Amino acid sequence: MKTPLTIGLFLLAVVIVLGLYVTDFTVYLGNDPRACNNCHVMDSQYEGWFHGAHGNAASCVDCHAPHEFISKYLYKAKSGLNDVIHFTFGAIPDPLRAKKSTLQITQENCIRCHTETVSMISAGQADSDRLCIDCHRSVMHGERGISNYPFQDKNLYLGTQKEKE
Repeated sequence: MKTPLTIGLFLLAVVIVLGLYVTDFTVYLGNDPRACNNCHVMDSQYEGWFHGAHGNAASCVDCHAPHEFISKYLYKAKSGLNDVIHFTFGAIPDPLRAKKSTLQITQENCIRCHTETVSMISAGQADSDRLCIDCHRSVMHGERGISNYPFQDKNLYLGTQKEKE
């Protein structure tokens, strides 16, 4: 009874390690925006970000993930698992929209980066409970639905991204 269990656990470990290797899992642990664009549904968001105001200033995780170490990786794990499930079963939402929790994270990150500006505008304003993206939606990813590249071309940005760094 011990041998089949050992063989089963060994094979499971091999499948997991092979899966992590084939999917280039480690790229998702970093901050490279090209990792966020590994699926075709993110092309317009990536394109808008790349040519937008934040293209030289912030990566995807700077805006879309918490900045505390543990919270960041727990969020990335939860979000990644959600993406894997949606893509595996073909249940990709159209259009993609941020969840309420993500909107809160992006709001906190907008304020974190733009504290001085936000403090000058929000002091005493009646609508200070509004999200930054309510007025500044096109700043992050450009105008909605506009993309010059509606297909994925991973090599398109390789040289240009390195020039930005």
